[in-house]
Amino acid sequence: MAIAVTATKNAMCTTYSTQGNYISLHTADPGSTGANEATGGTPAYARVQTTWGTAASSQISGSQVTINVPAGTYAYAGIWTALTGGNFVDKVAISSTTLGSQSTLLITPTFSMT
Repeated sequence: MAIAVTATKNAMCTTYSTQGNYISLHTADPGSTGANEATGGTPAYARVQTTWGTAASSQISGSQVTINVPAGTYAYAGIWTALTGGNFVDKVAISSTTLGSQSTLLITPTFSMT
């Protein structure tokens, strides 16, 4: 059964946003553990905290984050409960991006219920 009531979808989106707010980048599929997370670089790669907005129209978005990453190919973003360590919450495939040198990637986390 699909959820049909928008208020219920919004409530589920809000619950999703409480699960984690640190955004990560991954060089390959992180699976269910957060594997293949980026490392290294100057400035050093680190997860970045997003601020989730208010759910509306069956969707919730976090603030756009800028993540420093070293040269490499990045294919997934993830959500964690903490800046370091913590629990891996979820993943999403992103447009694969290959960087030839240190740079930044902009990520705007969004969750929607259809």
